[in-house]
Amino acid sequence: QVQLVESGGGLVQAGGSLRLSCTASGRAFSGYAMGWFRQAPGKEREFLARVTGSGRSTNYSDSVNGRFTISRDNAANTVYLQMNSLEPADTAVYYCAADPRGSLIRATWTGYAYWGQGTQVTVSS
Repeated sequence: QVQLVESGGGLVQAGGSLRLSCTASGRAFSGYAMGWFRQAPGKEREFLARVTGSGRSTNYSDSVNGRFTISRDNAANTVYLQMNSLEPADTAVYYCAADPRGSLIRATWTGYAYWGQGTQVTVSS
């Protein structure tokens, strides 16, 4: 069982930055690939970024590639999402998720076994 807790959300002006953190409980964190998703009101869940268990490989959606960076610290059981050049369209609840297939760089959201409770990000214009 893995429990995930996100933090770092908040209100920021357009053009600003935020760093989200997701800390995992349980063992073998490095065995899990980690992903970040978001969901805005009335919209479907959207994949943002994924990092393999080792941290050596990452994958991004086109909508955030070049603006967001995913990274992880396995010693701290934490994955991060650095978000730069934020836009009002980035307003959503952001979720982290853990996939036990740690070496896969791509996966659909159904492959993630554990999800955090989400953290709100609001970008004002």
